[in-house]
Amino acid sequence: MRPHNAARPRRPWLPAFLTLVLALGCASTGSGPDVASPDPAPGSSAGTGTNPQPGTLPSPPTDVSTQVDDVDDSPTAGKRAQSAMEGMLIGAIVGAQAGPIGAAVGGVSLLLYGAITGEVPLSGGPSGSSSGGRHPRGSDAADEADLEDEIEQEIARQGSLEDEIQAELDRQEAILRRIDRDESLREAEAQGLETTTEDLEQRATETRRSPKAEGLRDLPVSIFDESRRQEDGRALKVRSLDADRDGAPEELRFFDETTGALVRVELDRDYDGNVDSWTIYQRGSVQETRRDNDGDGQPDEWLQFGSGGLATLREVDRDGDGMKDAFYLYRGGALYEERHDTDGDGTPDRILRYAGGQLTVAEEDTKNDGQTDTWTHYKVFARQEIVDRIEKDTTGDGKPDVFETYEQIAGRLLLKERGEDKNGDGEIDIRSIYEGGKLKQRQINDPALLPL
Repeated sequence: MRPHNAARPRRPWLPAFLTLVLALGCASTGSGPDVASPDPAPGSSAGTGTNPQPGTLPSPPTDVSTQVDDVDDSPTAGKRAQSAMEGMLIGAIVGAQAGPIGAAVGGVSLLLYGAITGEVPLSGGPSGSSSGGRHPRGSDAADEADLEDEIEQEIARQGSLEDEIQAELDRQEAILRRIDRDESLREAEAQGLETTTEDLEQRATETRRSPKAEGLRDLPVSIFDESRRQEDGRALKVRSLDADRDGAPEELRFFDETTGALVRVELDRDYDGNVDSWTIYQRGSVQETRRDNDGDGQPDEWLQFGSGGLATLREVDRDGDGMKDAFYLYRGGALYEERHDTDGDGTPDRILRYAGGQLTVAEEDTKNDGQTDTWTHYKVFARQEIVDRIEKDTTGDGKPDVFETYEQIAGRLLLKERGEDKNGDGEIDIRSIYEGGKLKQRQINDPALLPL
């Protein structure tokens, strides 16, 4: 596994290093690259293998065309040495993607190739060939330029990714804040309480406790008016209380005429003359309560109670369209799950799970296709619930393939690490390391993904 730096510095030492390598290659052959000499004319000193005497000139060739045709264009020993050294360097760089062993194998392989052919591997020609001042494809300079371009593109992509991550964090926080605030505001307004920010935050914490059934006020029977009525073939005795004498009772208690058991209690909580709370009893205990909190005459909140008068389920119609869109499940007196229908299609698309009164994970269907695709895990830091990691399903197969972890630094939530499973095998293929929320290092575990 080879780290891939997202901001790789340029290598100003590379030209000097190559020059040194080439110089060593030339030195290894004696005095430098040999240049093939044309065949000398008969009788010249060059044909004898000895240098001409001082003060004399070598004899000119007798036929120019013969000189050109007879030039030996095969690689010289100097060229072979130079190509071998450059090939070894390129092989080591390429092979380093697979680690030290890969670097050694690549260097030796391309060294032999350059020594035999006299050509620089991957350059499309022999060592030292020119391309009109441009870097030939496959040369070190071209590879360096391509790598720099690739790094710049990756940095730009990471910048866009960081913006998306921050937007997702802001969205998660806004949703949680809105849900808690809406519920706190609803309850506070229903009870005529102040709705300052501090009050709402306190009540948001209290909503994680199981609501308790409201008990009957201990009032003397003499202050009630009594009447009889029939409901569903059952005879009921009704006791009503009109404390303000406006002709509309604020409390009605219904009893079974035969057994004397309390059946139902209706309340006008805001004294507007309309009943806005209905509570059902069984065997003397509260089983269910329905409430009209917006004054339209229709219930918009439903509570079911278990043993001890503690609620086990609370359902809410938050937008008043007659459809339940928020569901709160309680266990042991504490909230352990919330389900929210945020788009009004009748199906919950956001589920929040709790443990010990603390939010642990939020599951969300961001595409509204009926399938969870985002899992946000929380932890408690400085008495606050903050995002610990986010998992995403970007392929729609129901399994997360992107894994992001976060850290709190100086009051800011920043991305720490991001893992990606590109081939769906359940293993991390690309791991990106961040410092201060900025990409610093990338590790690629799948060789098939090189280059990115």
